[in-house]
Amino acid sequence: MQLESKGAAFRRLHEQPGAFVIPNLWDVGTARILAAMGFRALATTSAGMAFSLGVAEGQVSLEDTLNHCRAIAAATPLPVSADLEKGFGDSPQSAAETIQAAAGIGLAGCSLEDHTGRRGDPIYDFALAVERIAAAAQACRALPDDFVLTARCENFLWGRPDLDDTIRRLQAFEKAGADVLNAPGLHDLGMIRTVCDAVTKPVNVVMGMPGTTFGVAELADAGVKRISVGSALARLAFGSFVRAAREMRSAGTFRFSEQAMGFAELEGFFTGSTKA
Repeated sequence: MQLESKGAAFRRLHEQPGAFVIPNLWDVGTARILAAMGFRALATTSAGMAFSLGVAEGQVSLEDTLNHCRAIAAATPLPVSADLEKGFGDSPQSAAETIQAAAGIGLAGCSLEDHTGRRGDPIYDFALAVERIAAAAQACRALPDDFVLTARCENFLWGRPDLDDTIRRLQAFEKAGADVLNAPGLHDLGMIRTVCDAVTKPVNVVMGMPGTTFGVAELADAGVKRISVGSALARLAFGSFVRAAREMRSAGTFRFSEQAMGFAELEGFFTGSTKA
């Protein structure tokens, strides 16, 4: 009997009732911990990856990004979707090449965004943004196994909180062949509901960003299918690390160690004795 591919399993999650959480990890250890805790799919975070390598977001090389994603995909039997930012370049062809490379290293899906990477001109022109997703979708259809393409509209993260334009772009991405739609930065439940009502493909919403957060039940009721947390878990971990270092440096105390996880519990995630 042929086993279901990771891509097919990932797509099936989007077809089931209700909403599911896809937490974002930043290394092999966190991938294995989240898998052991019972999550059904995982996602990378470009920011968390960058922080773990000691650089700012957007500064990781293509080679390092692919190596990072390859290691994560191999670390767990769960489907992994990668945050690949704008992909390998600006052109539609580069978007297609991104999909081919992502599928080739064992990923079940990835997200491509319409952020250019240029602060002075942060969002791709509408026509080019749509052409990029169309090329990526065509590349997905040519793959031997299923692969889930998420198209992201970055307006709200880059000083363009225009809901009408955001919906226009998401609708165009849907028509171009995207499997999942995402507009990070939506901070109002009414906005989220409006976006979900405006499209027919599954919508991913990012929680854990500054501002109001909503629970799984609230988001599912608004029409959300998938809930990610972006860099929130990585920022939480790095924040705890920095607070502990500041305590040692400034106060000369070590009270932070009282909150540290014990060896047995932590190693249990890797040996199978700790589940949640």
